Amino acid sequence: MKFDRILHTPEGVRDIYDGECEKKILLENTLQAKMHLYGFESIQTPTIEFFDVFSEERGTFAAKDMYKLFDREGNTLVLRPDITPSIARCVSKYFMPDRSGNSSSEGDNSNRAGAVRLCYTGNTFINSNEYQGKPKELTQTGAELIGDASAAADAEILALTVECLLAAGLKEFQVEVGEVGFFRAIVDEAGIGAEDLEELMLFINDKNSFGLEDFLGKFGISSELKKTLVMLPTMFGSVDKLAEFKKLTDNPAAISAIERLERIYELMKLYGYEKYVSFDLGMLSKFGYYTGIIFNAYTYGLGDALISGGRYDKLVGQFGKDAPAVGMAVFVDRLLTAVMRQGIEFESKEAVQVFTAAENGCEEELKKVIALRREGRAARLDVK
Repeated sequence: MKFDRILHTPEGVRDIYDGECEKKILLENTLQAKMHLYGFESIQTPTIEFFDVFSEERGTFAAKDMYKLFDREGNTLVLRPDITPSIARCVSKYFMPDRSGNSSSEGDNSNRAGAVRLCYTGNTFINSNEYQGKPKELTQTGAELIGDASAAADAEILALTVECLLAAGLKEFQVEVGEVGFFRAIVDEAGIGAEDLEELMLFINDKNSFGLEDFLGKFGISSELKKTLVMLPTMFGSVDKLAEFKKLTDNPAAISAIERLERIYELMKLYGYEKYVSFDLGMLSKFGYYTGIIFNAYTYGLGDALISGGRYDKLVGQFGKDAPAVGMAVFVDRLLTAVMRQGIEFESKEAVQVFTAAENGCEEELKKVIALRREGRAARLDVK
């Protein structure tokens, strides 16, 4: 390997240094402090996990998009592409009674009262051609609320999302909220199978109503149902729109999904954060484990979501312990970019006091440095 090559990083990863690194760490600490105020407890999971934790049945990334490696026993391992399945694995192992009601024998926390609230900071790794020109290593700070199926839990995660953005210094942003339950109810009613689902979702995500209408022509569905599906890409707006959307269907599960969104909005009004929330019933996620609300938070000047999340009531059960759950993940690098582009100043730390001295005769200056450090103040000695 040439010397000049080893000075560079591989595609999709980079060094973070100087003031940017300081700001990123400060931002991570700010977000974690906000999560702790909501009663979330910190947890760390390994960067390397067994491949099966993220296999296709979990509804996470495709196998081809993961960085894979092998241990000495021949097990397939991956650099985690997503942290939520890791948290689900931990919750099943350490925090929940099994399906027979017995507690876990290892690191037993299963008798704790109430829902489990866990928060984390860690890096994820995605090896995909779709990410050319974009980072393949991202830092996430997230929170997962496990064991609470209520709309109040959904609202709490949305409120935490808003507070994280406010704590970062943003003032202009929007949290767009969808409902997977609505989409699945309509698709099930239409009888559209898994083999056609990916293509259907592509038309909806692209907001391609014309292509969607042509695609639906091959299915023998009623004109009313077809109209509802074709309208999905345009079914977004304020809370007032939800009442209109309910009139487009008589499907009980779809109506129930919209009514849950209305309930969540009423709870957001108690937090005082309703102005940040809008709705999009055509919003779909690449993650197949979501079962209820899904959401993305955006601000001006950056096209990618700063925070994403949703409800995943079946994922923990895939690791052996049934439990409803809802969570969110802050993409720290994107949030930091947004903050810096908007010229938001971080609270600056105390400047380092610098002392200089010759190598022979540095004792007096060194005493000053030692005294300041013991007072908890930053100081350094530069020996000339």
